[in-house]
Amino acid sequence: MAEEDGDAPAPVPGTGGDRRRLRYELLSCALHGHHLEGVGAERVRPTDGLLVREDPAGLRWHRCLRCDAWVPVTPRPQPDRPHPPDRDEIALPLRGKPLRDRYVLRLIALDRLLHFVVLGALATGILVFADKRASLQAPFYRFMDLLQNGVGGAGGVSDRGLLGEVAKAFAVRSSTLWLIGLVIAAYALLEGVEAVGLWFGRRWAEYLTFVATTVLLAPEVYELLSRVTVTKVLTLLVNLAVVIYLLFAKRLFGVRGGGRAEAAERARDVSWEALERVPPARTAD
Repeated sequence: MAEEDGDAPAPVPGTGGDRRRLRYELLSCALHGHHLEGVGAERVRPTDGLLVREDPAGLRWHRCLRCDAWVPVTPRPQPDRPHPPDRDEIALPLRGKPLRDRYVLRLIALDRLLHFVVLGALATGILVFADKRASLQAPFYRFMDLLQNGVGGAGGVSDRGLLGEVAKAFAVRSSTLWLIGLVIAAYALLEGVEAVGLWFGRRWAEYLTFVATTVLLAPEVYELLSRVTVTKVLTLLVNLAVVIYLLFAKRLFGVRGGGRAEAAERARDVSWEALERVPPARTAD
């Protein structure tokens, strides 16, 4: 932080001058509150100026370590510690690009969670049907005969429409149904693992999501060639965006410097040096 001249006016707490990264920081602070340190300290040391400052009236201004805003706090009548924590005692919150990436990864995680729920329900339905098909087949056909006769139609089940598809399902071998159900269940589990890993910002989850999503791009393109629908187009665009983001923004497989560049970028934004680059404003002379 810049040194203060003896004759210079005292720093006035306020939002720092670097406004390039306020959007995600302010969003996080609005959702979770400001990240303040040393609120319950008995006294403030000169070395604590980056975290907290006192004005002549005795009011303390604590700096949010996430968004750089200075928040007025009345000192507690019963302090819980003698002074604010030292730097090595503080876990700095995410800010800058790492914070933005956390939001993007969690958005992808929610998408994977939705896939997990839908595919899990589908797999459960198929496996339950495969297990109970023998007991359901006779009542199904009796119901369809009654329904057809009640509306004056011919007995039996047509091979068209949803009911026709259900009838075809009864004709599929049980082993085939079990295989389909287990494959879908495994895919649902994969999506669930991706969702958990991405939510907590794990590097391995980024690689897993990239590989799994890339493998599925070919079948999605093939499906589009056979029939174009809005849902298929949107799904393909979302997955393409995920692949491109993970490869370039997250620097997977050594792209744009790889993991070392990613770590350096994180250290640049989430560090005490980053906080020192945004000193408090001064009053006018």
